[in-house]
Amino acid sequence: MKRRIRITALVALALATAGVFAQGQAPQLPDAAATDPKALGWMVGFPPPPDKVIRFADGSFYTFPKWRWSFSNMRQLVPTANASRGSNDVVRLPNADRNDLDAVEFTTLDGRKMTWVQSLPAVYTDGIVVLHKGNVVYERYFGALEPGKPHSAMSVTKSFVGTLAAMLAGEGLIDPNAPVTKYIPELQKTAYGDATVRQVMDMTIGVKYSENYADPNAEIFAYARAGGMLPTAPNYQGPRTFYEFLVTLQKEGNHGEAFAYKTVNTEVLAWIISRATGRSLAQLTSERIWSKLGAENDAFYTVDSIGTASGGGGLNTTLRDLARFGEMMRLGGFYNGQQIVPKAVIEDIQRGGSKESFAKAGYKTLPGWSYRNMWWVPHNENGAFTARGIHGQVIWIDPKAEMVIARYASHPIAGNPFNDPISLPAYAAMAKKLMGQ
Repeated sequence: MKRRIRITALVALALATAGVFAQGQAPQLPDAAATDPKALGWMVGFPPPPDKVIRFADGSFYTFPKWRWSFSNMRQLVPTANASRGSNDVVRLPNADRNDLDAVEFTTLDGRKMTWVQSLPAVYTDGIVVLHKGNVVYERYFGALEPGKPHSAMSVTKSFVGTLAAMLAGEGLIDPNAPVTKYIPELQKTAYGDATVRQVMDMTIGVKYSENYADPNAEIFAYARAGGMLPTAPNYQGPRTFYEFLVTLQKEGNHGEAFAYKTVNTEVLAWIISRATGRSLAQLTSERIWSKLGAENDAFYTVDSIGTASGGGGLNTTLRDLARFGEMMRLGGFYNGQQIVPKAVIEDIQRGGSKESFAKAGYKTLPGWSYRNMWWVPHNENGAFTARGIHGQVIWIDPKAEMVIARYASHPIAGNPFNDPISLPAYAAMAKKLMGQ
């Protein structure tokens, strides 16, 4: 019952803010400073006081403001699989801190004047790093996050899975034009029975699955329970693994006609690449990317009850390592003295997908965008592309400005439309500043 009440409270908060956002008003949200996990004393002490304890089992870990602590401490809450950094030397990120960036000014999409430093608490930033030409020009941490602590990347994870899939496609290990069932025959009687791998990679699948966090009956919650992301009631009889949940999904609409952002597509893609290579997602991430980056720390994935990593949102990394990944992508995949991701893969991402297909999804804050290989593509004059996750997680890559922004956050509302009006113009303003405009 407590778990149900907490999820319902989250839904109520989402619905309340959705109403004012739809009317063009800034949502009235809790104050960032007042919900700082250090100020509130969550999980402090040996043991912490009973009223300061955060647990997975009762669902309290995924309630605001407690998730401002949880997102930086996922390994203490749920089982995980390691993605090793290997034994190579760390790639140094030179410090070139600039004291003029806090004052960068911009106008939000809803017409408010704001500075860069004001934008950070406004989107509940836990940590942010700005790289310019590979140098750290700005780095700040707040709340529970520290330089050496991993934070949940949420759906930024999808862009890692999409990149791995595109790499394997370039090597001929998977065929984007092949049917999904070539690799996963278990999905023959599901929504994916007549879908292609490419349709999965670009999220143009017609599947009955809702990602609406404001709907307590949305399939996102059943998916999360099956994958061990939310606790289950003692009498729970539903799926207990990602695999068990994916085989229940049925078709709704036609494939290939419209972009439809649905996390289960990434779980299917993660299944495909693991089946094609015989390697787990954590192993592939380590072998193909993480061990080659010169990362400071291991990454890890949250896993379900049989150890299957969540490709839809399970990755956790430190902030600087996330920025290293972004810098590698900005440089066309060549980093740490080696070609980690083929340049052709990144060029394909930058070209983007169908704008017409994307427009059908109705994202009011993302006009003219598209989606390719699990990356979001703005098609702006700087050739930017981005990985995005709920609650404000982001890698923003701006090739023209030679800029990478990596941000972790714990926004009270899951959906990015609630931080986009601030975040998107903030990124553009920072790019102009770094280009001397």
